[in-house]
Amino acid sequence: MKQSPGDVPPMAPAVQEAYGPADLGAMPLFAGGFINFGHWQGIDLDRPLGEDDRIRSQRAMYRHVLGSVAPGEGLEALEVGCGRGLGCAVALEEYGYARVTGMDIHPQQLERARAGRPAGRDGQMRFARGAAEHMPFGDAEFDRVYSVEAAQHFRDLGAFAHETARVLRPGGRAAVTSFFVPDDDPARAGQLAGLLDSFASGLDVAHSIPELTGSLERAGLTGVRVTSIGASVWPGWDRWLSTMWEPGAWPRNFLRAYEGGILDYFTVTAHRPA
Repeated sequence: MKQSPGDVPPMAPAVQEAYGPADLGAMPLFAGGFINFGHWQGIDLDRPLGEDDRIRSQRAMYRHVLGSVAPGEGLEALEVGCGRGLGCAVALEEYGYARVTGMDIHPQQLERARAGRPAGRDGQMRFARGAAEHMPFGDAEFDRVYSVEAAQHFRDLGAFAHETARVLRPGGRAAVTSFFVPDDDPARAGQLAGLLDSFASGLDVAHSIPELTGSLERAGLTGVRVTSIGASVWPGWDRWLSTMWEPGAWPRNFLRAYEGGILDYFTVTAHRPA
């Protein structure tokens, strides 16, 4: 059943701040405004990195995810947690979707997305306010649902999986990529909070891969496939962080968490049976 605008749950304070007044997308850390850690495969990490490399890595992350649910020609797609909408533009320009809808819980991000929408794309690119757990769309509206580095902010993976299955058309495909705990060890949340301020503050949630895959399967999605892409993410992300933070600064602990088996970066795909 379609959710009404009033069903949007309140944002966690850390999420409201990070994507509102703080505006992560305007920071050099996320050059280009895509706001993801980057897919660094093919980028030479042994030379000094520049802003062009950073933007290339973030665009490559979208290409990786969109490629995992291709083809897109003539289809309708939903991006959950669209931020500034740059990934929606990649989906339209490079994958041939007929229309892409960007959904985000943060009204300021949606304002930025609408302001930056390419000219002439009004009918092909739309933006809507909604939460991953409460999507403001009817049943079976989309052929593809994808989410790029937003799931770490979701509060309820079960509700997200249910909504994804609901808005997908029969035969539709879904893809989620972000950083997750690789196992169901209950100690992981405390370990991550001790290493990374984003987990301690509540900006990020220590969701596990078993939690996500189980939620997708219980929602009726099938063919759930998990792929670790950590080797293409963490070394490059840390190399970029090193241009701004010295060893010992908390953001540098992402690589430490990965090397310790506490955290990894995954792409998870599934589909709704026809």
